[in-house]
Amino acid sequence: MSDLFSWGLHGDGKTLAPGEVVEPDERLTWGRTAGIGAQHVIAMFGATFLVPILTHFDPSTTLFFTALSTALFLLINGNKLPSYLGSSFGFIAPIAAVASAGKSIAVASFGIMVTGLLLALVGVAVHYAGAKWIDVIMPPVINGAIVAIIGFNLAPSVWSNFQQAPDTALVTLVAVLLIAVLFRGLVGRLNILLGVLVGYAYACARGQVDFSAIGEAAWIGFPRFHTPQVDFSILPMFVPVVLVLVAENVGHVKSVAQMTGRDYDGRMGTALLADGLGTAIAGFDGGSGTTTYGENIGVMAATKVYSTAAYWCAAGFALLLSLCPKFGAVINTIPSGVLGGVTTLLYGMIGMIGVRIWVENKVNFDKPLNIMVAAIVMIIGIADFTFAVQGVQFNGIAIGTVVVLVAYHGLKAIGRATGTIDKDDPDIL
Repeated sequence: MSDLFSWGLHGDGKTLAPGEVVEPDERLTWGRTAGIGAQHVIAMFGATFLVPILTHFDPSTTLFFTALSTALFLLINGNKLPSYLGSSFGFIAPIAAVASAGKSIAVASFGIMVTGLLLALVGVAVHYAGAKWIDVIMPPVINGAIVAIIGFNLAPSVWSNFQQAPDTALVTLVAVLLIAVLFRGLVGRLNILLGVLVGYAYACARGQVDFSAIGEAAWIGFPRFHTPQVDFSILPMFVPVVLVLVAENVGHVKSVAQMTGRDYDGRMGTALLADGLGTAIAGFDGGSGTTTYGENIGVMAATKVYSTAAYWCAAGFALLLSLCPKFGAVINTIPSGVLGGVTTLLYGMIGMIGVRIWVENKVNFDKPLNIMVAAIVMIIGIADFTFAVQGVQFNGIAIGTVVVLVAYHGLKAIGRATGTIDKDDPDIL
């Protein structure tokens, strides 16, 4: 255990020569390491807090479980794989669907918990059987389509918030966009957080913010926990999120491997297992589901510090903030107009990540099979097709996920059986 929490000092611990990096098992001085940990917390702030605000979960509880999940992730991966686990946007759509059905947050927590357990099982399977079968079941055309509809399915909720205060929404959106192109480095990457602050300041000036809850909140206290309420009828809305979390975690592991020059293929299964357990624990106690965060990869790329010690510091800072109810109350005062502005970009970006998966994997849309299944699932997801079977409600994401999996593999099998699709066609995986 002592070896697990020991990091070699990089050089003098104070400076990095050009071209040097701080490896995962190294650190700078503790003061500098703590400072980088604080940067990681700031980097994940904007996105992590938007999830509980949009889903009406408690921000302090959510932050508490991001800290716990990050610590769990580091432990399960032997302190070898640097990562911060923030709130997953993949859960926003199913939680919104649960709320639309008139069900409680406790029911949504059940969905989050089950999703986490399923992801953990996938992690165990990947650890022992390898990740090849994931590529077989979810080739890029399927993976990209599912990720895309997770974002685009939320478009109606964006417009609903935008309409609450169009001027505030527009100010927020413009601020987010301008900060990204006006500033370099960390400031530019914090455009979401800073844009929200600009929008919030504008909303305050316009009298759109209610501060009453802040005065009533205590400075120190535990977050609000709650247990899940079992309701199997909502699971079809949550199960597709497992595929999104798999894609996010696999992408994270590959990105860190590329940056550090280390082979993390053997950690793929344990990464999925760790995120799954973190999500399940959060769901069991009232927190949002978690996932690995690209924002923190950006901090690593900028600082060249890949030390897992910095992530322990980040988890510690997040834990301390979660124990301040007044801080959570401030977050809860962010008005609808600000949310409408920032989610116009954020939800669209989630959808475009799916498109990026297609581009990066060179999905050939000249092939009828690829373009047909992608086209169908996009319409199903964006229009939010819904139907119920014996009281079980299926939304656009659940239907789209089933359709794209069945249609792709079913039509591929028929095409190869009839000879219309070449068995060795590299564009049909």
